[in-house]
Amino acid sequence: MARIVDGIKRVVIGRALPSEGLQETLLPKRLALPIFASDPLSSVAYATQEILLVLTLGGLAFLHLTTWVAIAVVGLMAVVVLSYRQVVHAYPSGGGSYEVVATNLGPSAGLVVAASLLVDYVMTVAVSVASGVDNIISAVPSLNDYRTAMAVGFVALLAAVNLRGVRESGRAFAAPTYLFVAGVLIMCATGLFRWLVGDAPVAESAAYGVTAAPGNSNLTGLALLMLGLRAFSSGCTALTGVEAISNGVPAFRKPKSRNAASTMTAMGLIAVVMFSGITALAMIAKVHITEDTCRLTGFAGDCATTPQRTVIAQLAAAIFGGDHSFGFFFIQAATALVLVLAANTAFNGFPLLSSILAQHRYLPRQLHTRGDRLAFSNGIVALAVVAGGLLWVFDASVTNLIHLYILGVFTSFTLSQTGMVRHWNRALRDATDPAQRRRHQTARLINGLGAFVTGLVLVIVLLTKFMQGAYLAVIAAVALWLMMRGIRRHYDRTAAELAVTDPTDETVLPARVHAVVLVSKVHKPTLRALAYARACRPDTLEALTVSVDRDEAKVLQDQWDAFGIEVPLKTLASPYREVTRPVVEYVRSLNRTSPRDVISVFIPEYVVGHWWENLLHNQSALWLKSRLLFTPGVMVISVPWQLSSSEHRPQRPTRRAPGSVRRGEPALTPWANHPEPTAEPDRADTH
Repeated sequence: MARIVDGIKRVVIGRALPSEGLQETLLPKRLALPIFASDPLSSVAYATQEILLVLTLGGLAFLHLTTWVAIAVVGLMAVVVLSYRQVVHAYPSGGGSYEVVATNLGPSAGLVVAASLLVDYVMTVAVSVASGVDNIISAVPSLNDYRTAMAVGFVALLAAVNLRGVRESGRAFAAPTYLFVAGVLIMCATGLFRWLVGDAPVAESAAYGVTAAPGNSNLTGLALLMLGLRAFSSGCTALTGVEAISNGVPAFRKPKSRNAASTMTAMGLIAVVMFSGITALAMIAKVHITEDTCRLTGFAGDCATTPQRTVIAQLAAAIFGGDHSFGFFFIQAATALVLVLAANTAFNGFPLLSSILAQHRYLPRQLHTRGDRLAFSNGIVALAVVAGGLLWVFDASVTNLIHLYILGVFTSFTLSQTGMVRHWNRALRDATDPAQRRRHQTARLINGLGAFVTGLVLVIVLLTKFMQGAYLAVIAAVALWLMMRGIRRHYDRTAAELAVTDPTDETVLPARVHAVVLVSKVHKPTLRALAYARACRPDTLEALTVSVDRDEAKVLQDQWDAFGIEVPLKTLASPYREVTRPVVEYVRSLNRTSPRDVISVFIPEYVVGHWWENLLHNQSALWLKSRLLFTPGVMVISVPWQLSSSEHRPQRPTRRAPGSVRRGEPALTPWANHPEPTAEPDRADTH
């Protein structure tokens, strides 16, 4: 069974890589862009749509606000990109927003950013995959019934690819990302050219009317302002994932900071051009789209069951000549693929951030361990499980998931830019060169503007999205913050408890060693355990058995005497047929009688060759061990006995021993000469 599992693992993940190969996984800019920027680049596929969905709540009368909302989003993106370029240069170690805030505003504020980003990474996977599935359904409506299963399947596929390593995932995802960028730019150029020559494209929904949602007609004053702010906060989904490059600086080739900053600039420019082009075309083609299709007048089909096509699907059909044209299917395929692959940004950012948090003892240490392919495998699996569960609960609906989105990212933006302002204030106190001071002051101005703008957007997002579902993201972030604080306290308590204050106290020998060998019957495992116990040269040695049946106990004593075993056999009566409690109570009584003594309990165990053999043997030794381990002054020693089935396990080819890659061991282990035991050895019968 273990051989089959290992074979599947090698097919899915690939052969293990040595730790020395980490340098070979560093990324050039052409691969780093699709890996770390696929989320913000793909967000343009639905950012415009989210603006229109909000504005059409009031009918068609407020669609003229789309241009102003889009201009505000573009301006915000420019500020954020410029601000994070400063972060990349100032903190190239890969902590990104978390490191900036923890260093300049304190550990608690740093944990706020970390919790917000972790939640946002999960939402990135869920929303990106759900949106990708939406575009697939726009091209093939008959797949609508399989929406959730498709979304969860895509998450599993992304996790498998990322488990193969950062460089491999970059190679796999680079082509779809560049095809999407090229396709959207060609579509925008074609559509704008047609508009300029007087042949403007017309969307299929241009003829539809839109009935205002209840309570949203004739909006004026504050209500109109809130509608515009809500549309702006929805359009800000175009900024998700911008910070991923600052978290992934260590993955770039040298010079790391310069390459990361260049990649961020390229990402910002491409995203702004694509978002602006799609928004302009949506206005030119008069796209009318609503959350509730039944509010459309003139809609063909059953509004209760037939979904409306996405904005980018309507534009592709209008520009390239219908929904049967090559251009339409190319755009839909590229969009669906890149939206699914956009989750790859989170599959790189989440494990990296989790690794740093684990290193700082805020998350389990296992998240800091690299897997066979030098990726942070535990973080990748954790992200896939949580995101897959979220998609299942919310039926992979973008409309339901989008309200939980972007709150975390703007919390991170605001606090990181505030932290950068404090960083430059400290740098200015020490700077004496006039040119250097001017550079610091310019950088402080950029980050100060970024803090103000992103803080304002954070307030807007809270006001407009809190009651629509964003409160769930807040609750998740708070729970995660409390959990990380609790994990850190646990690690700190454990470290303090284990710290050596006086080496002589920890090396004082016990007064005596009393050895106890647990016996179920007189057989080879028992004799081996007795021999091993004698070899340890304890001060006293005795065998111990529990009598649940008087006749069996008498037979065991007679055999013991007949074999002439010199070790005394003590029998504990158990009228209620318990085994674990009498043994534990007896061992504890020895400890109470002589607290300076050490009690060594030897337990014979079987080692079997087949997983199903574990089901055929009594597991009382396992329960005994689990109870005895909690008894102070007691040492538990397992004495294995290999059954013949373990000697005839299928021989495996020469390969590295488990964990040797992570330990940096170059030597290979000849498995043919050393049969591999089962992960959980079978326990010997002890009644």
